Amino acid sequence: MPNTSPATINEEEFNKKIEIAKKSSWTNFAFFIGACKENLERLSYLENLKGCSGIKIFLGSSTGSLLVSGEEDIEIALKNCKRRVAIHSEDESRIKERFKSIKVNNGVKEHPVWRDKETALISTKKVLKYSGIYKTKSHILHISTKDEIDLLKEKDPQITVEVTPQHLTLYSPDCYNNLGTLAQMNPPIREKSHQEGLWNGINDGVVDVIGSDHAPHTLEEKKRKWPNSPSGMPGVQTLLPLMLNHVNNKKIDLLKLVQLISTNPAKIYKIKNKGDIKIGFDADITIIDLKKELLIEDSLIQSKCGWTPFHGMKVTGCPVVTIINGKIKMQNGEIVGNPNGKIVEFN
Repeated sequence: MPNTSPATINEEEFNKKIEIAKKSSWTNFAFFIGACKENLERLSYLENLKGCSGIKIFLGSSTGSLLVSGEEDIEIALKNCKRRVAIHSEDESRIKERFKSIKVNNGVKEHPVWRDKETALISTKKVLKYSGIYKTKSHILHISTKDEIDLLKEKDPQITVEVTPQHLTLYSPDCYNNLGTLAQMNPPIREKSHQEGLWNGINDGVVDVIGSDHAPHTLEEKKRKWPNSPSGMPGVQTLLPLMLNHVNNKKIDLLKLVQLISTNPAKIYKIKNKGDIKIGFDADITIIDLKKELLIEDSLIQSKCGWTPFHGMKVTGCPVVTIINGKIKMQNGEIVGNPNGKIVEFN
């Protein structure tokens, strides 16, 4: 993601990441470039840099300084992006207005009140409007409301939709009671009725992708008093165990899960030789044990942040071997070999 420090908004900072990854990444890799007011006219050039996944647009302020919020700027961005563009969809003007009326003393429980369902719905309607005008291939990230799912049932073919395991597993108010600011993310974790709406979106074929929205803030940062605590939680390592647990609980079919986390992302982003097992494709394969039980604990998390909102949760089903480019790179929780991932190519 581009909301690093400094932000990845130009060719220089993008290429720095590529060079770091060439030396240190076990996985194959590509990076997003963030849209901002300063680079709106160059997005069609930047999105075609080697190793670029595409453009990421924050329509509402989240972690970091990247923001494209004015209606005119939103239109320019969606007009200029020719490849698939990833969009964090919350309406900035409503976020600012709503903040004036929240009760800060209530703490993080106000987070879904502040960034309410209308904040998401208004923004997603804007995305659909300008994507329709310019036929932009928009990928709307981490949908959090049943209202958006209902709206997106009639989406144009070029529109794709992501939800996260966090929104499919946690719900308000329990998560805020149990986890405090560790449950804080944007868009927020909402009531169980919205979670059920997201599951309906999966079952009805509205949702195309399940993504991690990995945001590894440190515990020290997360334990700041709300609203000064950063939004986001780590998710890469727990995505598959959580979703396999949902498979075992009959919430989703295994084949459907494979489509949502592997096949569809490869097709949507036109990733070369990925997302399927066939002759000529890269041998990127995850071997799972559907019956293996796993107790998720902070101590297992390999991210530098060292924590997970799912600490103490027992799940059934987890990955046991990861094969990348035909070589075993993880086996039974241990990294194997050397970091020799390669730049992802796009068709």
